[in-house]
Amino acid sequence: MLNRLPFDEALRSAVGIPKWSKLLDSSPRSRVWRVRLADRSLVIVKQITDGGDTGADADKRFAREVAGLRLAGRAIGPAVAPAVLATDLPARVMVLEHLDDLGKTDDWMPGYAESLARLHALTGPADEGALPAWSGPTAADAESFLALARALDVPVPSAVLDELTALLDRLDPTPHHALLHGDPCPGNDLRTTDGVRFVDFERASLGNGLVELAYFRIGFPTCWCAMSVNAAPLGEVEDIYRTTWHDLTGRDVPGDLADACTGWLIQGDALVERAHRGTVDQLARVPTEDFEWGYISARERLVHRLGVVADMTRDHDHLHAVGRLSSTLAVRLLKRWPKLRPLPDHDTRPWY
Repeated sequence: MLNRLPFDEALRSAVGIPKWSKLLDSSPRSRVWRVRLADRSLVIVKQITDGGDTGADADKRFAREVAGLRLAGRAIGPAVAPAVLATDLPARVMVLEHLDDLGKTDDWMPGYAESLARLHALTGPADEGALPAWSGPTAADAESFLALARALDVPVPSAVLDELTALLDRLDPTPHHALLHGDPCPGNDLRTTDGVRFVDFERASLGNGLVELAYFRIGFPTCWCAMSVNAAPLGEVEDIYRTTWHDLTGRDVPGDLADACTGWLIQGDALVERAHRGTVDQLARVPTEDFEWGYISARERLVHRLGVVADMTRDHDHLHAVGRLSSTLAVRLLKRWPKLRPLPDHDTRPWY
């Protein structure tokens, strides 16, 4: 009964009568079906479940995803997300357009970057309050990062705390209103004949698009399949993103990509899957245990991020001390645990 298709009379009237359904793999926080209707068209039915939350929290996640999808539906030209065909609020059910995914391609990042910029450019100041503001690193995250350095016997330059405090101010999402997906990871980007479309907007928010453009450099921080992108394709995809954003908005992308990457570095919760975020200080675990998420360990993710921030801030006006600390920390981690592996190359991304 728990997996029975939740399709009431109102949904039947809105989109048609279901004749066949298949339960698909999804997170514990939702159930998803592929459904064939009487007219032989396909739709996706997604129901948000409690998944360990209270009913009120699940209601908020449902409202957040529907709001994000509807804002994404503003796209003119190729769509960037599936259309919302109908909803059943009491049951937390949405009926979505079915997308035919073209599957694996060797050159997946340019289309991803273009669609990500198009998604981000869909909203502005008038949409404030339509979604929660992006939730970034906090003062507690900064302190945990410094505590990690001390636990590994790495001296912390006196300027680092001031730099991190100023960083948190610069990362304040209040001035920014880009439509952020919240988890733009492999599997949530589908290749269609019209371009890349994103699905699963459960963490949609408003903020600075650079925090998701940073995924290419920082190793896809909310994804189990962290990846490394080397210099040539990295420059290409960032140029595509910035050009697309400028063409749509008439403005340069605001903010500093080094800030966004450093924000991901100091967040311990970006080392674990969603179910474990907000439970313990994840950075405090690193000196004593190397916990895995997917096939990549926390220390391996952290070494990659430290190296990225060290490289980006070598001549940075506002993060120079943080960059030096990051470089020293990376060396210390690799010296203490020399068998840590580099992140897999982006060509190894999984396909679903």
